[in-house]
Amino acid sequence: MTKAADEVVDLLEQRGGSQYGSEAVTQREHALQCALLARQRNLGAHLVSACLLHDIGHLLHDLPDDAPERGIDDVHEDRGAAWLKSRFKPEVVEPVRLHVAAKRYLCAVDPAYLGILSPPSVKSLELQGGPMSPSEVREFQSNPHHRAAVELRRLDDEAKVPGLPTPSAPDFLPELRAAMR
Repeated sequence: MTKAADEVVDLLEQRGGSQYGSEAVTQREHALQCALLARQRNLGAHLVSACLLHDIGHLLHDLPDDAPERGIDDVHEDRGAAWLKSRFKPEVVEPVRLHVAAKRYLCAVDPAYLGILSPPSVKSLELQGGPMSPSEVREFQSNPHHRAAVELRRLDDEAKVPGLPTPSAPDFLPELRAAMR
């Protein structure tokens, strides 16, 4: 059990220094900020872990940092969820898998949401299929983890502050261990 938590921390430490697309933060900074926001809001170990791990799929491939600008969707949500599935409970894996769908969902149901997205997030939205159709909205809402995915998505959008002090990846080991299979 501890091995998988240590694996996650090692992956964030070793590969998380890469730029988070065209955002002004690194992958690690973004993950730590997102997890910190969930922790500060007392959202529990599963959602804190999902926030820390939601973009882990970006660290599991060798595409360039500017892949979205080149028109490449790395399907990081699926890649990350597949990697996490044997290590973490569904309450972590499913929000990770659904966080891109949650962006598409929010764009479809909340007219103001598109206006808060950063320019790189708007660009990736285009690659990810744009706002959901009404039938996709209904299907998304039928998933028991859709609310957690929406919460994660909203934290994801906030977690892009250059230079924000955060705990280190190992500081989140208690939540990671509590959320493991």
